Amino acid sequence: MLSLDGRSSLPTPSPTPSPASSYTNTSALKQINGTFQQEHQHHRHMWIITGPAGCGKSSVADYLAKELSIPYIEGDDYHSASNKAKMAQNIPLTDNDRWDWLIALREAAATRLSPSTSATAKPHTGVVVTCSALKRKYRDVIRIAAYNDHNVAVHFIYLRADEDVLMRRVQARKGHYMKSTMVRSQMELLEEPDIQEQGRDVLEVDCGASLAEVQRMVVGTVREVLADDI
Repeated sequence: MLSLDGRSSLPTPSPTPSPASSYTNTSALKQINGTFQQEHQHHRHMWIITGPAGCGKSSVADYLAKELSIPYIEGDDYHSASNKAKMAQNIPLTDNDRWDWLIALREAAATRLSPSTSATAKPHTGVVVTCSALKRKYRDVIRIAAYNDHNVAVHFIYLRADEDVLMRRVQARKGHYMKSTMVRSQMELLEEPDIQEQGRDVLEVDCGASLAEVQRMVVGTVREVLADDI
């Protein structure tokens, strides 16, 4: 509508706040000379060592945790007794068998990274977790940790190897509930991370080399990521 002087009489719309300002974390602000400025916070890192049986998850995770002086969570310890019994009998786990396990593992890792209510305890800067995470939707369950806390960064280190290499390694184990026949079923379930995932939060390491070499490559890869988190 035009007014008598020819100018528009429509109300001027209020400016819309930018999306970035809507998500400002006030806890990350500090006051300098009477004004608030953004203060950088380093991420707390969740390193998920993934891959099928026999890829060396536990050996690599234990080594990485010691190198970084951070906690290590063994994913197998969080399986229910019924899950372990199934695997010992060469019965593949279903999605329903895995949901509670994945959630419990994610929450245990998040707890290691969360600030403690105790005045004397401090949150860890990182945690290493072993988890086969064979399917993308399993990895997505773990990724929720970063949505729940934006200061947490989730990284999957996928230890990749050919099936025959994995089979030989599992056959050489003594006293482990995971049998070599489970390698085949896990390889059938495996959804290798695609380009999209690798460009997001998945780091792939060839685990066909010696254990010492794989450990060295993983630590080097992790240190590169940490160096960029500045």
